[in-house]
Amino acid sequence: MNAPQPRLPVLPSRAAAIFEAIADLPIISPHGHCDPSWWAKDSAFPDPAALLVTPDHYLFRMLYSLGERLEDLGIGAAPGSVDSRAVFRCFARHWDAFLGTPTRGWLEHTLYTVIGVPVDLSPETADAVHDHIAEWLEDPANRPRALFDSFGIECLATTDPALSDLGDHDAIAASGWTGRIIPTFRPDDLLNPARPGHAANLLKLGEMTGIDTTSFTGFLNALAARREAFRARGATATDHDVPVLMTRWLPRDQIEALYDRALRGTLTPSEAARFYGHMLTEMAQMSAEDGMVMQLHVGSTRSTNAQLLKRFGPDMGADIPAPVDWVTGLDALLTRVGNDPRLRLILFTLDEASYARQLAPMVGHWPSLRLGPPWWFHDSLNGIRRYFDQVVETAGYLNLAGFNDDTRAFLSIPARHDLWRRGVALHLADQEERGLLRTADSARIAHLLAHDLAIDAYRLEG
Repeated sequence: MNAPQPRLPVLPSRAAAIFEAIADLPIISPHGHCDPSWWAKDSAFPDPAALLVTPDHYLFRMLYSLGERLEDLGIGAAPGSVDSRAVFRCFARHWDAFLGTPTRGWLEHTLYTVIGVPVDLSPETADAVHDHIAEWLEDPANRPRALFDSFGIECLATTDPALSDLGDHDAIAASGWTGRIIPTFRPDDLLNPARPGHAANLLKLGEMTGIDTTSFTGFLNALAARREAFRARGATATDHDVPVLMTRWLPRDQIEALYDRALRGTLTPSEAARFYGHMLTEMAQMSAEDGMVMQLHVGSTRSTNAQLLKRFGPDMGADIPAPVDWVTGLDALLTRVGNDPRLRLILFTLDEASYARQLAPMVGHWPSLRLGPPWWFHDSLNGIRRYFDQVVETAGYLNLAGFNDDTRAFLSIPARHDLWRRGVALHLADQEERGLLRTADSARIAHLLAHDLAIDAYRLEG
C-alpha cells in the first residue's frame, strides 16, 4: 500500500517553477504562540491528543460545532488526566468534517509528511495512527530542538506576557543550543483595563522592575524597563490584541487622572477605552524611540459563547471576525508618530473588507505602516488569493510584511509556510500570464514574500 500523501494545491507549470525556487528557503516565523519552554526543556512532546487536538482551537471549535463536548476533548482537564486514545478516536470520527478547510491540509502534512503516519486517518485506523504518533514522540530525533533544526527554521518568535520573567528564554540561551528563539513583548494585561486583574498587574509591574508604578510617569518608566529586558533577550517586536480600535492622545492631566482610577480599579468602560487608546499611542511612540516593531491584531470579537467563557475561560474557538474602521481608529496614533520613519507598525485584520477600502491605501502612504499577511480565519489558499488581489494594486509588494504562521501548533509550521509559498507562486504566475510582471520580477518578489520581507519588516537582520 502506498503511504498517504497530504493534499496540495495543483500548480500549473509556471507556478510550479516559481514555487520550486522558494520551496526550501529557510523558515522565518516572526510571530506566533509556541511555548518557549519546549526548547528550554527539550523534553518529548506529550501524547498524541495533547499534541494535536487539545491545544488547537482551529480543530476543537469544529468538533464542538458537531456536538462534541469540550470536556471529552480534554479541554480544562488536569495534565495527565486525559484518555489520549479516546480523544483521538473522537477526532478521527470527524476527520472528514475538515475537508475543504486549511486545517485539513495542515494536519495531513503533519501526520503524513512530518510524522510519517503510514495509513490514512479514519475512524477505523484511529488507534493505529494514535500508536504510531505515540511511538514517534519517543524518538529523541523528534524533540523540539531537533525538529526546529530539521524544519529549517531560521528564527522563531514566541509571544510573551510583559510580566514574564523570560526564564525559558534565558534557559535556551544558557543551553548552548544555537536555534534562534526570541520573545515578543505582549503588554495587553498592563495596557487594557478591561483585562482581568489589571490594577493588580500595575503593581506587579512595579515589583518586577523596582520602579514605583503608583504614578503614571513611573508606569511609563517601568514599561520601558520591561521592553529593554525583552530586547536584551533578542526581542524585536511588540504585539497587541486590540478588541476595538480607537487610539487617542490625551492631555497629561487627563491620562494621569485615568491612571489613578485604573490603579483603584474604578474606571468606567468608557474611561477604560480612553485609557487603552492613549496607551496604544504611547506604545507607538516608544517603538519609534527604541526600534521595536509594533504589531496590532484587530478585528476579532472575543469569546462570543458566554457559557464556554464561564466554564473554560477565553480562547475556546468562539472568537468571530468583526468590522474595523482603521482610518478613524488609528487617527490619533498616526497623527502623533505616523510620519516618523523610525516607527514600524504592522497591521493585521480579520475584516477582509477593509483590505482594499482602507488598509492597502494606508500602507501605501504612511512610512510607518506595513501590512501583515492573512490572519486566522483567512490564512487559507483562497484567503491568500483574496489578500493579494485586494492589496497589491494599491500597496505594492514592498509594503507587505511577508508571512508569519501565528500558531501554537509547532508541527504545522512547515505546512503553513508551504501553503503560503504555493499561494505566492499561483499569484505571481497569474500576474505574469496577464503581462503585469516579467519573469525576473516575479522571481525576486517570490523570494521577498517567502523570506526577505519578514526579516526586514521585523528587523531581524541581526
